[in-house]
Amino acid sequence: MLQARFYHAGCAVCVSAEQTLLHLLDPKVEVEVVHLGEQPDRLAEAENVGVVSVPALVVDGQVLHLNFGAALQDLK
Repeated sequence: MLQARFYHAGCAVCVSAEQTLLHLLDPKVEVEVVHLGEQPDRLAEAENVGVVSVPALVVDGQVLHLNFGAALQDLK
């Protein structure tokens, strides 16, 4: 099964992207949603995989930055 991780900060842009994008993905894709506002301990993880802003979807090591809600640096 293909796995993905969706990082967001809970802002309106992030929530809109989550509601729109995640429903478009194949149900076979297992998506873990990581709310960095509620899980700040995962900021380093997001940064290490290449996320520079949220919302961002990471699939097979490929980071897809969607729209712009907040820079990762602003969440620290």
